[in-house]
Amino acid sequence: MSPTWMNRPHTLGSRAALACLRLSGWTPLLAPVPGPRLVAPAAPHTANEDFWVGLFWKWATRTPVHFVGKHTLFRFPLGGFMRAVGGIPIDRRRRGGNFVDAVVEIIRREPEIVLLVAPEGTRAQGDYWKTGFYYMALEAGVPLAVMALDWGRKQVGIVGYVTPTGDIDADFAEIRRLLEGVRGKHPRFETPAFPRPADPA
Repeated sequence: MSPTWMNRPHTLGSRAALACLRLSGWTPLLAPVPGPRLVAPAAPHTANEDFWVGLFWKWATRTPVHFVGKHTLFRFPLGGFMRAVGGIPIDRRRRGGNFVDAVVEIIRREPEIVLLVAPEGTRAQGDYWKTGFYYMALEAGVPLAVMALDWGRKQVGIVGYVTPTGDIDADFAEIRRLLEGVRGKHPRFETPAFPRPADPA
């Protein structure tokens, strides 16, 4: 049987999701969890199908995966579905428009959460990753859970953890190590795991 979040027993639903993954050729991964709150950059994100693979992984492993979105996305009729799959609405105006601080507040208030982020910011190829997820984890004092969407080996899940130190280049080097050999569904659209360059002073 596959690993589960904090070794929780499987349920009928998780077994069904696991069966669907395996029938599709996928193997779920979940490295031993270091704590109840994590920020999870997921990569490479090169296809819409990544969403469904990740969703079935969430159900199969019973991992408390959530993501944040603008509060306007949670209105009827889409809102019910968004919440059902782990969405959390966020109103940036409540924190003066500071998105990172607003997300940190959510992480701290939840007893357990794996906050999923697509750091590439697009399914097309880019030059670097956005770094908001890194500063969310750093400010909240939680590890990064590196999640691989590996279409080459048909493996999906958390492959390891990085504790943010403030040395963003060194921490990103560890993320690249954990994702070495991981291929998206469309490799030509992959964005290398390098941090967004700092704005010039």
